[in-house]
Amino acid sequence: MRKPVLLLLLAVWLFPSCQKTGKRADIDPWAAYRKAYALLSTNKDSAFLYFNLLAENSKDKGQVALAYYNMALLQSNAGDHYGAQESLTLSLKSLDERRPEDRNYLALTYNELTIACFNLQDFPASLSYSEHALKFAADSNLRHYILNNKGNALQKLKRYDEAIAVFSRVMQLTANDTTEHAKALTNVAATRWLKDRAYNAAPDFLKALAIRLERQDTWGQNSSYAHLSDFYSAEKPDSAFIYAQKMLGVADRLQSPDDKLEAVRKLILLSPPEKIKTYYLKYQALSDSIASVRRAAKNQFALIRYGVEKNKAENLVLQKANTEKKYQLGFVLILMICGATFLIFWYRKRKQQQELDKRNAVEETRQKDSKKVHDTLANDIYRIMKKVQHDPLVDRSWLEDNIDEVYQRARDLSYEINTDPDEYFTEKMDDLLTGFANEGTAVVLVGNEKEFWQKLPAASKPELKYVLQELMVNMQKHSRARNVLVRFTQQEGSCLVTYVDDGIGFKDGHVPKNGLKNTGNRINAIGGEIKFVSSAGKGLEIQIAITVI
Repeated sequence: MRKPVLLLLLAVWLFPSCQKTGKRADIDPWAAYRKAYALLSTNKDSAFLYFNLLAENSKDKGQVALAYYNMALLQSNAGDHYGAQESLTLSLKSLDERRPEDRNYLALTYNELTIACFNLQDFPASLSYSEHALKFAADSNLRHYILNNKGNALQKLKRYDEAIAVFSRVMQLTANDTTEHAKALTNVAATRWLKDRAYNAAPDFLKALAIRLERQDTWGQNSSYAHLSDFYSAEKPDSAFIYAQKMLGVADRLQSPDDKLEAVRKLILLSPPEKIKTYYLKYQALSDSIASVRRAAKNQFALIRYGVEKNKAENLVLQKANTEKKYQLGFVLILMICGATFLIFWYRKRKQQQELDKRNAVEETRQKDSKKVHDTLANDIYRIMKKVQHDPLVDRSWLEDNIDEVYQRARDLSYEINTDPDEYFTEKMDDLLTGFANEGTAVVLVGNEKEFWQKLPAASKPELKYVLQELMVNMQKHSRARNVLVRFTQQEGSCLVTYVDDGIGFKDGHVPKNGLKNTGNRINAIGGEIKFVSSAGKGLEIQIAITVI
């Protein structure tokens, strides 16, 4: 059994050697690598993505080699051994056997290829890569890992004597490292037992297990339980069953799906008949789960690589397209500016025309009203005036009747003239109040209907208009309101206007300035009442009531 984090730890151990000596640059050339490396233990997909981007874009061959190497570690631990082989091959292309600083990386890369081929059961290739790794491994701490993998390949090829010699060499190199020494002792005993089934490997297996229990080497305990279960399976199946159960418990703690699957497989072979089905179902579920997870991981890594390649190709296309469209974009920008200028000019002209049309309509209405007064009243008053001047004995009853008739026509004409503006007062107030709305302030009107304005006395309308205008100006200058509501309602004997905003309101003790004082004076002048309701930071509410008959 090999620990899945072993080579990852070796990469951490060797990482400082990749630092450039000399004066530190202002920009760390290894910043992108460090960012990707920091994600290895927390977000493997993101780590793979950043390593892939680094491998595609970095000009430093050392960074490229390490990026592919770490990508291979992620793929191997996810069960994508073919993908790991591909990444390791790309890593080798960035390394030079003639460069002394590349030798450690060559040893690590070839050692990982040894493991990838072993996992794919290509044992001759695994053995060949281990020989290459040993050629470049100068450090004894690295050599015993490579030798152990070489011994595993020799064992699978049934070259037991050679494997025993290699594992014995590992025992010598790890004499001062009890954890690694226990691994080598286990491998020597297992190989001797595979060579000669009469060999009693139990003492060495148990000795190694005792060391691993003492050192709390959980991965080592997993290995020992597996070997002990295999050793006792023929002669002592009960003991083999117990060790297989212990292996399953350790594999659960390690969250190692492969070891859990192996432990369940052993339990199927060793369990009583009534438990075989239970373990078989568990084995099948585990097998399907592992296959699904590894297939998903393999697809995910492939998608990440595809996405990086696709983005790279698209960026090249975009760069070319941007170059070709440089002048086109400039032309479009000029058109947009010209179009915007034309729209602004057209809007202003349209606004001016609308204002002119309104003024012309008002002037036309005044002329019509003036003509009505002249035609209806002026001539009759002139006729009565001449009658009085030239006839000192004019009959009093005739004079009263004629003056009363003129008065009735004048009153009727006054009603007729005063009713004309009501027809447009709703639209005028709507234009006035909503004209204060902008991107930061919304203005909503409720109840602004003709019926409301028709019920108000004629003299009250312009005063109320000026009051509301003053309130909106005050809101825009001081309140910081985002929402404003003006509601028009009718009650028996009165017309009510309620202004509400969500601005900053008045501070306690606030004294109204001239603008708000004038609003109160105007409302009082038309027989109405105005009430301010406010508190600092909670908006403003103003209630206006005008009495009507």
